[in-house]
Amino acid sequence: MSYSVVIPAWNAARTIAETLRSVAAQSVVPAEIIVVDDGSSDETEATVLQSGIPVRYVRQDNAGPGSATTRGFALATAPLIATVDADDLWLPQKVERQLRRLDQAPQLAAVFTLWRTFRHGQPDDGTGTAGPGWSRTTMLVRREVALAVGPVIDPPGNRGDMVDWLGRAREDGHQLGMIDEVLALRRILPGSMSYGRDPARDRGYLEVARMAMLRRKLKNAGQG
Repeated sequence: MSYSVVIPAWNAARTIAETLRSVAAQSVVPAEIIVVDDGSSDETEATVLQSGIPVRYVRQDNAGPGSATTRGFALATAPLIATVDADDLWLPQKVERQLRRLDQAPQLAAVFTLWRTFRHGQPDDGTGTAGPGWSRTTMLVRREVALAVGPVIDPPGNRGDMVDWLGRAREDGHQLGMIDEVLALRRILPGSMSYGRDPARDRGYLEVARMAMLRRKLKNAGQG
């Protein structure tokens, strides 16, 4: 089954070419690669267009990674959608393993993988921290599910958007699978959206928790 790749990008000129190369190097090549530039002010556009990799490049005003991901969902044409952040990497067998899992378990709406950290400017040596990647970078999702769950909402600080989206997917009854193998790499990059602790950005996680509690309260009230 074919798949589209959606890459939300914001000021990603330092890293996106390497991300694109890791996507293009997949043992099962994608049907299309969609880069949604979320209002970058650096050389992201030039880097993407000069990468030598066929890409559909779309630019929007800055609205957050969730908004850019949602735009990519709407543009994707293949029955499956793989997503990756513009500073992370895939290992070559990632999507092939995920396609196999979806074929073996048709009840799954999406499949994720373990991922391992590495530091920007240093090659991955296999010693980084590894764990379950319930994240945009490791997700392969059925397109109809992505559209049914709805927009990826950007909380305050632009952190927690995928935590919220995956929570809503589970609440809607969609089954999510995890492959117990490191198939993606998470870049540790100072200044990136996900780097370190930041009280202003971390407010997003609190808002995600608040929204989940509100949804449960409304659901319980409706069942009462």
